[in-house]
Amino acid sequence: MREAIELAQKGMGFVSPNPMVGAVIVRDGEVIGRGYHKKYGDLHAERAAFADCEARGADCTGAEMYVTLEPCCHHGKQPPCTDAIIEHGIKRVYIGSSDPNPLVSGRGVAILRENGIEVVEGVLKDECDAINEIFFKFITKHLPFVTVKYAMTMDGKIACKTGESKWVTGEAARENVHRDRMKHAAIMVGVGTVLRDDPMLTCRLEGGRDPIRIVCDSTLRTPLTSNVVCTARTVPTIIATLESDVAVTQPYIDKGCTILTFRGKNGRPDLRQLMKTLSSLNIDSVLIEGGGELNWSALEAGIVDKVQTYIAPKIFGGVGAKSPVAGLGADKPDDAFMLETVAIKHFGDDILIESRVKNVHGNS
Repeated sequence: MREAIELAQKGMGFVSPNPMVGAVIVRDGEVIGRGYHKKYGDLHAERAAFADCEARGADCTGAEMYVTLEPCCHHGKQPPCTDAIIEHGIKRVYIGSSDPNPLVSGRGVAILRENGIEVVEGVLKDECDAINEIFFKFITKHLPFVTVKYAMTMDGKIACKTGESKWVTGEAARENVHRDRMKHAAIMVGVGTVLRDDPMLTCRLEGGRDPIRIVCDSTLRTPLTSNVVCTARTVPTIIATLESDVAVTQPYIDKGCTILTFRGKNGRPDLRQLMKTLSSLNIDSVLIEGGGELNWSALEAGIVDKVQTYIAPKIFGGVGAKSPVAGLGADKPDDAFMLETVAIKHFGDDILIESRVKNVHGNS
């Protein structure tokens, strides 16, 4: 099953909005087939594993299959994987995660058992669940999974008093950020980040996939000469704004940007409505790499599922140096957004703390 998990993760960034799935077929203690869902629309992991068996000339009759997610039992872009499992004479299936998709949700297991196949559920369940947290939320709540990411020093600063912020963390941590950019369907920043840094917001990993870029810009201050606008025909760029004047929005559209106009909330686009719109566009996940104001607005709107905090062994100091979360802030400790740490990782000298937001109200 651990090998199946490793296989599944090879599809990261390319299978969205489908889940990442890996499958391994074993007979007489030897692996005779491996497969994973490579990209959206391609063979599912189970059928890819059977294709591998056929390429090897291996007979699957009486073999066992390890698969990270409950096999599908409905027709989509691919036929049901349960049919393939039955047709190939698999005798036992070990499953990691149950599929919360209403079209599956236990039916895949039931069909296999009805056809005399033994099914063992919950094998390395936590590890299998972890790789598909995005899919699980999107398929059940029809909203994107939202991660807020920031890097700060040991004294909680994201930049020096001058505003200089390159670089807070080291190269290994920054490389992991690019992996997360590839993992998420979209990346979102505020217009302040565009004005200050003029970022590309792309994935710089070899063979990686660029996320869709989203800029929250209430009054359309994003320069027409900015990197995100000038490359919008190459990397899809969405600007969420309150501006509806065609004379103002058309120049951005002419350069390839998509303009989404929303009702105002505290002078900014309504982030909860934005998430619903992104869901309708099949965008299943958003990585927020904005500044303190956008981070606070996202938390306040109740759209955040996970917080990624990179901590560098440095101290910037400075009363006026920026912190990762700004906004109005909590009135008292009991009003804090509570987090539950799910993982602590090391990248060189830097530490990444991954936490789930416990009191999320906007995601229901």
